[in-house]
Amino acid sequence: MNKWKGRSKGTILGYRIFVWCIKNIGIRSSYFVLYFVATYYFIFEKKSNQYISYYFKNRLNFSALKTKLSVFRSYFVFGKVLIDKTAISVGLRNRFTYEFDGIENIKNLLAEKKGGVLISAHIGNFEIAEHFFADIDFDAQINLVTTDQEVTAIREYMESISVKKSNIKFIFVKDDMSHIFRINEALSNNELICFTGDRYFEGSKFLEADLLGKTAKFPAGPFLIASRLRVPVVYVYVMKEKNLHYHLYARVAQNIKNRDSQGLLNSYVQNLESMLKKYPLQWFNYFDFWDDID
Repeated sequence: MNKWKGRSKGTILGYRIFVWCIKNIGIRSSYFVLYFVATYYFIFEKKSNQYISYYFKNRLNFSALKTKLSVFRSYFVFGKVLIDKTAISVGLRNRFTYEFDGIENIKNLLAEKKGGVLISAHIGNFEIAEHFFADIDFDAQINLVTTDQEVTAIREYMESISVKKSNIKFIFVKDDMSHIFRINEALSNNELICFTGDRYFEGSKFLEADLLGKTAKFPAGPFLIASRLRVPVVYVYVMKEKNLHYHLYARVAQNIKNRDSQGLLNSYVQNLESMLKKYPLQWFNYFDFWDDID
């Protein structure tokens, strides 16, 4: 069994290569390099292949051939997302087009001046969401709640090459629960709190729900906290479309009772499932998500 250990794929060297390609041969030409990268992962990343194949074959019921093709295409699309994120960071934001779907839900949330909670997932390219917000003329400070497990060197490198510094602030989950005070402070300042709700870190508290017909574990924290804050909850995803186009989805969590963390999780999973069926190749959880592989 291989559960998520709190670290994502990617190295500083990989990002440096992306930056060189983008600056010297352009974004679309950089995509060509991904054929070699995706081929390498497809051949040599046996464990990742096994886990993502299970998702396509057992959860989405793809045929054997379609599963094989989808594994390769998944790596390829993931590479495109990383290149796009890097390109936007180095000042090429105007090369992309953006489509807003439900952005009024975030505008309404901010207009209430209570702050709000965004819950996303490791699908699409949520890390460029702030560039969507810049297009609609409001300064929405985003606070991303996360564990301190990710490789900080990559984040520091991305900040060093960025033309415009990110408005995103990080709130790290601490054993002493001090992150709760920072969350409340941000909400009192009419800021947005963002969680990703689809990666359970082994050893932490979890909730369970059915996703694509199979029970899986989800981190309890985002749903326990969000269900107790008495502020609106919005599910937000930024999905890659054809060419250099992105589509932002923002949907308000409906009929959620106070302190009903399981009800909020069930609502989130239903929304996430609809996105996975629409964008099956943009699921970037390359581990034993359903704890169903020996």
